[in-house]
Amino acid sequence: MALNSAIETEEREELRLAYKRLLVACKPMMEKDDIGLIRKALNITATHDAGVARNEGGELKVVEAIEVALVVVNELGLSRIAVIGALLYDAVLNGAVTSDEVESTFGKQVALITRGLVKVGELYNKNTSIENDNFRKLLLTFAEDIRVVLLIIANRLRTMRQLALYSADDQQRISSEVAYLYAPMAHRLGLYNIKSEMEDLVMKFTNREMYSFIAKKLNETKRARDKYIREFIEPLEKQLKKQGLKFEIKGRTKTIHSIYNKIKKQNTEFENVYDLFAIRVILDSELEKEKAECWQVYSVVTDKYQPNPSRLRDWISVPKSNGYESLHTTVLGPENKWVEVQIRTERMNEVAEKGLAAHWKYKGHKGEKGMDEWLSNVREILENPELNAVDFIDDFKLDLYDEEVFVFTPKGDLRRLKKGATVLDFAFEIHSEVGKKCIGGRVNNKNVPIKYQLQNGDHVDIQTANNQAPKKDWLNIVVTSKAKSKLKQALRDIEYKEAELGREMLIRRLKNWKYELTDQLLNQMVKGFGYKTVQDFMRSIAIDKIDFSRIKEFIINLEKKEEEGTESDKERSAENFVAGKEDLPDDDVLMIDKSLTNVDYKLAKCCNPIFGDDIFGFVASMGGIKIHRRTCPNALDMHTKFGYRIVKAQWTSGSDANYQATLKITGVDDIGIVTNISQVISKEMKIKIRSMAIDSHEGIFEGTLTVFVDNTNSLTTLIKKIKNIKGVYTVSRVGA
Repeated sequence: MALNSAIETEEREELRLAYKRLLVACKPMMEKDDIGLIRKALNITATHDAGVARNEGGELKVVEAIEVALVVVNELGLSRIAVIGALLYDAVLNGAVTSDEVESTFGKQVALITRGLVKVGELYNKNTSIENDNFRKLLLTFAEDIRVVLLIIANRLRTMRQLALYSADDQQRISSEVAYLYAPMAHRLGLYNIKSEMEDLVMKFTNREMYSFIAKKLNETKRARDKYIREFIEPLEKQLKKQGLKFEIKGRTKTIHSIYNKIKKQNTEFENVYDLFAIRVILDSELEKEKAECWQVYSVVTDKYQPNPSRLRDWISVPKSNGYESLHTTVLGPENKWVEVQIRTERMNEVAEKGLAAHWKYKGHKGEKGMDEWLSNVREILENPELNAVDFIDDFKLDLYDEEVFVFTPKGDLRRLKKGATVLDFAFEIHSEVGKKCIGGRVNNKNVPIKYQLQNGDHVDIQTANNQAPKKDWLNIVVTSKAKSKLKQALRDIEYKEAELGREMLIRRLKNWKYELTDQLLNQMVKGFGYKTVQDFMRSIAIDKIDFSRIKEFIINLEKKEEEGTESDKERSAENFVAGKEDLPDDDVLMIDKSLTNVDYKLAKCCNPIFGDDIFGFVASMGGIKIHRRTCPNALDMHTKFGYRIVKAQWTSGSDANYQATLKITGVDDIGIVTNISQVISKEMKIKIRSMAIDSHEGIFEGTLTVFVDNTNSLTTLIKKIKNIKGVYTVSRVGA
């Protein structure tokens, strides 16, 4: 491999080792000629300027390219085209090689991939805030070729693994993006291992304290957990061997992120989460025997351990649209503990881990069609120019995660919809015109309303009427992003037509009164009648919400005021406007962007930052800057949706200011424990208490305590001292 002469000796060795690992990984799945093309691609990148370019973490981009290619091979199971695309990405982006040269040397498919990657790169150089139109273009690029999606996911995974090298701001930005888009997308593509690792890494960089706490607890309980798993598995192994099945059975600890979600969802402590692990049985079965042998294992498991019928999940009979196949059940194991058991074959397991790439390996197997339908649906929604990007991404993310329901058309065609979909969703799924005219349906030969929720296996026939029109409350009935998008567009069309009708009616009436509709008069009327937009005002005229007599009275009053010389309708000049400073402390505690002083800022109430916290500023819609902690529960959402409104923030001095902090405390409800806590706070630490609320249940108390502290050091000391009080179980800062 040829290298750019500017690459340092140490890094040359790192490059060569990475290159060797790539060749070893590629050999089993590629022809000799393929390896030659990979060498050629890497030489192009390594010898040009792209070879010495560095990413935000300071690493050589050529090293990053090789390691992304390794993810593509080892974890996605892709081969030559995707690997070469990954290696050439930066070379094409930096102009070391053109797309035409790529096509002539490596073929049309590689050129298509690199063009897609370059489009993504160009969009990332612009503002890709989710409410910006570039974000829609980014997703549309993804939907053009699935390998572009897979390569970007590989790149983001590798970036997350190296995120410790990046600045704190970049860590937040990249984590937000991965949490909001790429982890859900990996889930939708069936890449469960990658999705889980991404979610864990996001949590590591956005909620490190909780991540470390759960990791430590898992480590402490590992020995007991392993012992329990052995006891659970042993009798099953014996019975499965008796039946002559070839299998592997093992316990798998759930991810830190999924455990954290259970703690939040169940509102409980770590010790009370029962399903910290799952048992997985992987069968070595022939294709035609797969289903039968999976159900055979299910029979063995449920004979030995009592099943919970409501927890059976059969994704073997009807796989998920991303191709996922598995049989899940929850049974009552030793010590009366509920345990999840997953049953699948080696082929199913590979599909679960490598997603679409494994489908290409097992050609002709069902599941690929479902992914094509999904990508087609994404394209259709994205190509709607009227679509609000924020609305779409919220619907899009929900659709990625949710389970599905399978229903039939009158002709017997199978349709997949999001779980919870209604008759109205199904109508829009067939065609937007059918959806707009839907008045109900016949499900399994019974008449049902448009809000009827569809169940697996339903046969659905939509009923329409020509005089039916979409209504705003339908938005509360539909749940799929496609139906919401089509319905919102239809409602906008109706509102636009109504507004145009209202405008014509107003112009005619004003003409009769000898008035002209000027922009100034229109703006005064919109404001005077309390409307936000001209369109809303015009619609109200069309649907008779505003009587013309009121409009005439309004205009006459305007004329009177003008004659009297009153200026009550004048808007306040921006020149004379001074931001209120009642919330600013006496001296400048914060320095924002290291250049602004005396800025109108407030400390956000959602996370109550105190001196010493890592913070950032968020430009509020009403003006001024809200200061948030980096661990604020709303931080991910703000970075993702409104990245352009984020401002760097830094404490410049502690001053004599007091900051509000809220603590959650649990412990034994003994006599005097509250007094002990109060004494430590007020007498020993000389800290002022703002409020205290205690609730007791079955000998355990739980309380919230709000105090005023100088900085994080004071708060940390306080937390340690309260933890040392006999009978106190936990002390944690709220919003951490």
